[in-house]
Amino acid sequence: MSATPRDPAPVAPKVPRFHWTYQRLLLLCFVLSLPMVNPIVHGDGVGYYAYARAPLIQHDLHFEEDWRHANLNFSQSRTRADGQLLPEEYTETGYVSNLFTVGPAILWFPFLLLAHLFVLTCNLLGAQIPANGFSFPYLLAMAIGTASYGFLGLLLAFSLARKYVAEKWAFLATLGVWFGSSLPVYMYFNPAWSHAHSAFVVALFLWYWERTRPIRGTAQWALLGLIAGLMVDVYFPNGVFLILPLIESLLAYSAYRTTGIRAARNLFAQNLLFLFSILAATIPTYITRKIIFGGYLRFGSYPHLTWDWSAPNWRSVLFSSDHGLLSWTPLLGFALLGLFFPSRQARTLALYLATAAAAFYYLIASYPYWDGLSSFGNRFFISLTPIFVFGLALLLASVARHFSSPRGSFVLASAILACFVCWNFGFIFQWGAHLIPVRGPISWSMMVHNQFVVVPREISTHLRAYVFRRQTLMQQIEQQDIEQLKKSAHP
Repeated sequence: MSATPRDPAPVAPKVPRFHWTYQRLLLLCFVLSLPMVNPIVHGDGVGYYAYARAPLIQHDLHFEEDWRHANLNFSQSRTRADGQLLPEEYTETGYVSNLFTVGPAILWFPFLLLAHLFVLTCNLLGAQIPANGFSFPYLLAMAIGTASYGFLGLLLAFSLARKYVAEKWAFLATLGVWFGSSLPVYMYFNPAWSHAHSAFVVALFLWYWERTRPIRGTAQWALLGLIAGLMVDVYFPNGVFLILPLIESLLAYSAYRTTGIRAARNLFAQNLLFLFSILAATIPTYITRKIIFGGYLRFGSYPHLTWDWSAPNWRSVLFSSDHGLLSWTPLLGFALLGLFFPSRQARTLALYLATAAAAFYYLIASYPYWDGLSSFGNRFFISLTPIFVFGLALLLASVARHFSSPRGSFVLASAILACFVCWNFGFIFQWGAHLIPVRGPISWSMMVHNQFVVVPREISTHLRAYVFRRQTLMQQIEQQDIEQLKKSAHP
């Protein structure tokens, strides 16, 4: 087996001895955050969860029960008064038109299988828990699974960053992005959506891709392809990250006069194996598309969207009050800035990651629903979580070099990040409590007023309700959402 030819890049630094302190602190934060998981299937999550529940319970892909058991706003718009689904909800194959991806269901399956076995065992012992996939044990398993994958993605991002900066900066960057971005909403509050899973699979892909860059053999190319396929199964736009091995391979081919034609042929064979592995890993997507929509490459209404490849939304995606990435989650602006201040040993990787982030940004800026509709911040960019962690870690390390006191720089950085996190939590509270519109643009003056006046006054009450009366609170929020939709439809 020959080594893959490499582009001329700085040799990655020796990995410093790992101190378990920071990993244990991250694990402690995760454990302490688990009471915040919200076992609920809501909105887009109905479609994602259906791909897990129906095969496990019904052993098919008939999603009528999932549509009927959905949250009120989702089910009312898709069912008739007699409980039957509207005719337009069905495809030509007779199946419910479920546009969502199957990847999250694949990742949830171990958790839901354990929940199902638990429910069946309890019922044999006399309990009467509905073994239908909608009862509390299933939803709790799904929510814990989502939070766990989000945390694993953060750990992988931390592991990647610590190879290029001191662990303390990787640690602070991980905490900052964890609680200062849109990730908490989709890791805890809306766990049935795919974004926390995206953070995990993209982090896994980037971590393994970077780890095997110095010398990637045939087996490693195959495994990288399987990870890449799962990444696409989870969320189609994640396919953008395939640009990284593409660029890497093109650079290697361009150097074949130095490395030799034999090395180029070996790399070509490995690239073919990589593509074959991607195809193998995405078989679940092709099968579900064939069953639901009648063709392996049919994706419902997605191909009919009016994409504009001139990227007309490039400003709005970043700065709009309608869920702009940087206007809603400003810490991520500093994280992206950090990619332009790498250390010498991190320059090549920072350039690769900046290229991937730019390609993803271009894709979203070309998408007609670039704002994510009902979204906290721009939820699409949660896929870039490991890149944000890496960039923020680089920025913290770069700024710290200008301080004479290492402890002072760490304390100052911690305080600044804590301010960003507190601001983000207040913003999340406003969004979740419908103090601001969850769809469309918001008023910045109202938002800032709420941050300093309304949030301090009301957050403790809502937090107690979230912990002790969560179902009632969720019903109230759902009703507020329905009322806001009615007002927007009939101003």
